[in-house]
Amino acid sequence: MMALFNTTALKCSKLITEHYSTSFTLGIKTLDRKFHLPIYAIYGFVRYADEIVDTFHEYDKKTLLDRFKFDTYQAIEEGISLNPILQSFQLVVKQYKIEHELIESFLKSMEMDLYFQDYDAEGYNEYIYGSAEVVGLMCLRVFCEGNHSEFDRLCEPARKLGSAFQKVNFLRDLKSDFVDRGRTYFPGVNFSEFGRDTKQLIEDDIQRDFDEAYKGILNLPRGARLGVYLAYAYYQTLFNKIKQLPASRIQNERIRVPNPQKFALLAQTYLKFRLNVI
Repeated sequence: MMALFNTTALKCSKLITEHYSTSFTLGIKTLDRKFHLPIYAIYGFVRYADEIVDTFHEYDKKTLLDRFKFDTYQAIEEGISLNPILQSFQLVVKQYKIEHELIESFLKSMEMDLYFQDYDAEGYNEYIYGSAEVVGLMCLRVFCEGNHSEFDRLCEPARKLGSAFQKVNFLRDLKSDFVDRGRTYFPGVNFSEFGRDTKQLIEDDIQRDFDEAYKGILNLPRGARLGVYLAYAYYQTLFNKIKQLPASRIQNERIRVPNPQKFALLAQTYLKFRLNVI
């Protein structure tokens, strides 16, 4: 019966991923099947924490986040939780030996969203590490399946990929972050004076992250390569759309990749994979 409980918990994380992110769901489904539920579990955990700080405006967010943090650590320590998202996450933490430092850094970045509106360079780097890079490292622990030398070799590209994803999200969500949440993540950037030159500097930094990440993707275990490359291709496509638009445009709307284009990317990526191009 414990196996049924665990399977049900893991499938709850899958359901959350499917409802919240079409792009990540597509990416996960192209991974080797053995990676599906563990990566769903990681996504479900980070999504719920992110929802606390970004969505639950009518509630005491700090109390909710503190409770979520306490319940997370208790689930990991005791090896069980009646919260299916935390049950599935603690199973993955235990099986793949995900470091507690990664979890702590992630939750610290979520807490930063409760207090920080403007970030200096140090805070910006700390936030990106905790909110995005460590998520890539958690997934890499799953993909490497206990191979520590492989993890060490791919650690830096995994961080760069998470960093690129998060910075693209910052550009995509520039308007909602500033207008709805009062946040400006890019250090030294005044939203009201955001222009072409500033946008170009940010884009150059993001492209460097993408370039470093790509080198690591090519060396991932084969069972993980297709899914990670698809996520990379999706974000690179979104980024390319953003680069083609004037600064004023992304200040006033959220740029998207339409679902038909996502499915076209899936087909193109699968063909490249079958031809051993990636």
